[in-house]
Amino acid sequence: QVQLVESGGGLVQAGGSLRLSCAASGSSGSIFRINDMGWHRQAPGKQREWVAGVTRGGTTNYSDSVKGRFTISRDNAKNTVSLQMNSLKPEDTAVYYCNADVTYLYPRRDNRNDWGQGTQVTVSS
Repeated sequence: QVQLVESGGGLVQAGGSLRLSCAASGSSGSIFRINDMGWHRQAPGKQREWVAGVTRGGTTNYSDSVKGRFTISRDNAKNTVSLQMNSLKPEDTAVYYCNADVTYLYPRRDNRNDWGQGTQVTVSS
């Protein structure tokens, strides 16, 4: 199984910036390919929502609520994805989750959507 570990969350004032990172790693001896990667978020009392995604080829997409403020990027060689968040608003406060669509090749063929544990982002007004 691929493990996704997020970092970079924290407390920031409205209008500020944060950069989230997510690193994917597999168990020793496993072979896998990471396809689409993305970020979701879940605010208290709300459902998890999609924020941004990036294909393996680098095509990006954003939810309307973050378009123009957030930038997603990835490094295929390092199996990492980042989310640069600018002009943060209090309504961006949430736990942010990294996810990846993974094709497993060895020791077993499979396709799964794996998730990280999340990192808290709090934007104060």
